[in-house]
Amino acid sequence: MAEILLSLTIIGVVAAITLPSLTGNINERTWNTQRKALYARFSQAIALMPSLNGYGNYINGNESTSAVDTATETFITEGLSKVLKINNICDHEHLADCGIVTSYTNMVGSIKTWPTTLGEMNSLFTGSWLNPATSQLIENTQADINPNAAAFETQNGESIAVYYNPYCQADMGENGNHYSPPKMCANFIYDLNGNKGPNTVGKDIGFITALYPSDSAIVAPMPLSTNASNNKKQDEAGKACQTQDPESRLPNRDELSAMFYNRDLIGISSGIFWSGTVVSPTTAWTQSFHAVDRFPALKTYGYNVRCIKR
Repeated sequence: MAEILLSLTIIGVVAAITLPSLTGNINERTWNTQRKALYARFSQAIALMPSLNGYGNYINGNESTSAVDTATETFITEGLSKVLKINNICDHEHLADCGIVTSYTNMVGSIKTWPTTLGEMNSLFTGSWLNPATSQLIENTQADINPNAAAFETQNGESIAVYYNPYCQADMGENGNHYSPPKMCANFIYDLNGNKGPNTVGKDIGFITALYPSDSAIVAPMPLSTNASNNKKQDEAGKACQTQDPESRLPNRDELSAMFYNRDLIGISSGIFWSGTVVSPTTAWTQSFHAVDRFPALKTYGYNVRCIKR
């Protein structure tokens, strides 16, 4: 009997040690599979939409306060719902009715309040912007755009918050400094299991971004939680990713801009980061996380490296 009790005790101790790790690994695989499936559905659906801009009415502070900001909700009801199976739709005052939590944990472990407007998602979408060419503050009508968020639930049980720019601009083949916020048409912050835990970015919470109104780029990078380097030449940046995690890689230009739009989720508020998109043999695209511009830089410069998985 004593030997049996001892064996059961050992088994219990081993189970207590290994079970949380085993459960965590199963959850990680489940979330990763669900995330990729969600991205595939979004990519197929948005490709069917003729354009992503111009939905609804956006009312800013300079217009009649009796009018209603309908841009994001109309984008969902008149655009997305035509190409994507959607259950419940909620305005910015009732996001919880679509399973959106009031707070979440970002990638660096900080507790953040869930944003209810585009400006709360990223404060650099509103106010004054720096002119990339002169580094002078300018006023720009694009910087006054701050629509309310809206949300919906999918038939698969995901909760999706939508941050919409009704005036998003096309990729004009820019090869110099330009603003990245106007290129964003819609940003989707998803929670794969609604208001169930852990409500943490990189686990059940992530983002999908649609850039450009037509011929849209749909990206869903999953950043690693730390920089691979804070001072690397562009030609060395990819190697830094492989050293940090063999399955990771540099984000392309649009993936890097999507990371900037969601900088609060990731926990990056400053710095210039390399993309893997080359402009010329000597230059590659970068994105500033403390300003709103993306620009080509000489590959010999030393900038930050944040790697992603897809």
